[in-house]
Amino acid sequence: MAFLGLAPRQNESGTFKGKARICKIGNPRLRKALFMPALVAMSYNPIIKEFSARLRERGKHGKVIVCAVMRKLIHMIYGILKSGKPFSPDFNPKLA
Repeated sequence: MAFLGLAPRQNESGTFKGKARICKIGNPRLRKALFMPALVAMSYNPIIKEFSARLRERGKHGKVIVCAVMRKLIHMIYGILKSGKPFSPDFNPKLA
């Protein structure tokens, strides 16, 4: 996540606690390449659609949700590449 610049960065010093933001040290091209797929996944991927609805219910704003979806997509892509199995929305890791 740090390589992509999607890792959270805390802004705090002493007793001051600021907002957490994404760390933009990573590769901006990869972040840009993930933005549109994240928006499409929020509309068509059942797992991501449920995830983004859950975040919206918690009161998160749009860009925060898109960033979280980008992170979720990276985790899904990594799992698919590591396992070598095709994506299945019905996959349950507890049963595998």
